[in-house]
Amino acid sequence: MARYIGPTCRLSRRYEMDLDFKIRDIKSKCNLALPPGQHGSRKKRVSDYGLQLAAKQQLRYKYGLLEKQFHRLYVEAARRTGSTGVILMQLLESRLDNVVYRMGFASTRREARQLVGHKGIVVNGHVVSIPSYQVKVGDEVSVREAAKEQTRVKEAIQRCNERERPDWVHVDATTLVGIYKRVPDRIDLPSDTNEQLVVELYSK
Repeated sequence: MARYIGPTCRLSRRYEMDLDFKIRDIKSKCNLALPPGQHGSRKKRVSDYGLQLAAKQQLRYKYGLLEKQFHRLYVEAARRTGSTGVILMQLLESRLDNVVYRMGFASTRREARQLVGHKGIVVNGHVVSIPSYQVKVGDEVSVREAAKEQTRVKEAIQRCNERERPDWVHVDATTLVGIYKRVPDRIDLPSDTNEQLVVELYSK
């Protein structure tokens, strides 16, 4: 299963945002205002294309997708009726690995992807090991009994209890069972991304 395994702090500095690769205070590790490289302090003028490409790469890395996977989601979003950018974001948020992360069963999307791949997640009573599986409204997502005692799962639940879960999922932190209540609206989605730039990039 292909995934990005290069330096993560460098990417966060390049795009001046925490890409949620690891459990850490990004500000204590990286100076996001300083681009990577020996001459990172020399800011270059960015073209419109550069801004569009950066917006696409930010989303791609944040959700852990390769270019072909990401483009396939864009094509699906463009095929549907409605705002292509918003639908693209909703498709990204509806991926099983992301839903597991949003429900608090994993501390990062990378950890959620691994938990799914190791058959630690059950959807509607069936084990699903495909991170890209599209969760539908009303689906029940839970941690498999064999995985409930894992330290990483317990720590993730504890961390999630300290912050607020999105209101489009409902989770019973005792039984580790969650319900995907509704498709998130744009106001529920991350505000530090500009999906319209991605649409403009692929529309050329």
